[in-house]
Amino acid sequence: MQTSEQPRSGHVVIGVDTHKHVHVAAVMDTIGGILATLTIPTDTGGFQQLQDWAASFGRVLAFGIEGTGSYGATLTSFLRRQGFRRRPRHPMVAFCRSRRKLLRRHRAGRAVRGSR
Repeated sequence: MQTSEQPRSGHVVIGVDTHKHVHVAAVMDTIGGILATLTIPTDTGGFQQLQDWAASFGRVLAFGIEGTGSYGATLTSFLRRQGFRRRPRHPMVAFCRSRRKLLRRHRAGRAVRGSR
């Protein structure tokens, strides 16, 4: 899917679904709109193609790569050498997980108080 849609903020996030022979990437603007997708081979030429393609949409905030320990390991290594930092997870994911934990604790506390 190729579109001429431009990111709303000039910043994008790239999500990559990794496979043995090809990787499929999607570029998203900061509000989650998918602007385009790209399929690349799993070699250095494909990784460079991905980086150039991603940069054509604006400033890349992050790459979200599936399987950084398996099929995505080589791509992750390539991007780290290009200056992209590895983050264990997106801050919003951490926020949502901690919020869910707080909600579970709150519900558990209410259940205990209600059973007295």
